[in-house]
Amino acid sequence: MRFSAGVRTAGAGGATTPIASIYGNANSGGRLREIGIFNTTTTAFIAALRRLTSTGTRGAAATNEPWDEANAQAPLCSVHNMHTVDPSFKTGDLGFRAPVGAAIGAGVIWTFGDEGLVIPKDAAKGIGIIIPTGSGQVADVYFVWDE
Repeated sequence: MRFSAGVRTAGAGGATTPIASIYGNANSGGRLREIGIFNTTTTAFIAALRRLTSTGTRGAAATNEPWDEANAQAPLCSVHNMHTVDPSFKTGDLGFRAPVGAAIGAGVIWTFGDEGLVIPKDAAKGIGIIIPTGSGQVADVYFVWDE
């Protein structure tokens, strides 16, 4: 089943503070299919993906929506707004980095091919969007995944 969720980030984040994240749970992970990140200001920033190995303190959970409401099941993965306490990270990043231009609405959409990017079957492990250069901006972010 396919799900999506989006947030306007609660802050600008940074190199160790994800602006948004997605986690599995103890019973299920998923396959990340797409992430979109869009600037809400006129200041450029860099966005990157990192694997998270703890939760830190995640921000508010987003409302996750099934793409097929007729056969809807409750999603097991969860999308969260900006962390207020930094999580731990796996060494290195996932290689996805992109500048987000200095214009409202400038953005990037990452897609993850046929296999998708694995969301771990672990409530304390996930994938987060960080700002590797240290200071970001408030952004509109969405995640699309399969369970």
